[in-house]
Amino acid sequence: MPHDHTRVREFFGARAAGWDARFPDDGPAYAAAVADLGLRPGDTVLDAGCGTGRALPPLREAVGPRGTVLGVDLTPEMLEQAVRAGRRASGTLLLADVSRLPLRSHALDAVFGAGLIAHLPHPGENLRELARVVRPGGKLALFHPLGRAALAARQGRQISDDDLRAEPRLRPLLAGAGWRLESYTDEESRFLAVAVRQD
Repeated sequence: MPHDHTRVREFFGARAAGWDARFPDDGPAYAAAVADLGLRPGDTVLDAGCGTGRALPPLREAVGPRGTVLGVDLTPEMLEQAVRAGRRASGTLLLADVSRLPLRSHALDAVFGAGLIAHLPHPGENLRELARVVRPGGKLALFHPLGRAALAARQGRQISDDDLRAEPRLRPLLAGAGWRLESYTDEESRFLAVAVRQD
């Protein structure tokens, strides 16, 4: 998909109403990925590119009632579906662009991004913006409920080392943006890369 905001909005806007129905069994994978992020009660976490907000309930559970959960998405229709699904009760929803977040520097303890990296217009710059809003030592989780090979098969393409999620590409991309890759999992049932914000 071209990295153009208008096309991203059109793509997801047209699919928002049926999005959750297309992936009804992803809940446990989201919960497991959130658990691997290592959030603590009272933390402040951002779900970047939150879509219909499937990660918001496990994020809320992880940070507890004193924590803060924010969900940011570029597509109004996706946020509307999050509201309809009752997920606004788990976090504050914001219509915003992850490349220019309306947050002060070092405001967050962590960022969770499901399916995010494939839709970033300028991955290096955008990952730097995520680093800007996370405190040193905070974490970033890049997640997908399918591994790279399974996702490529679903999309009718071959797995490629050019994929941003391939470890040889992702590790230096993160490092150049102020992150250190801490763990990397690419299995059929999930992709999860967890990085730590450097000083």
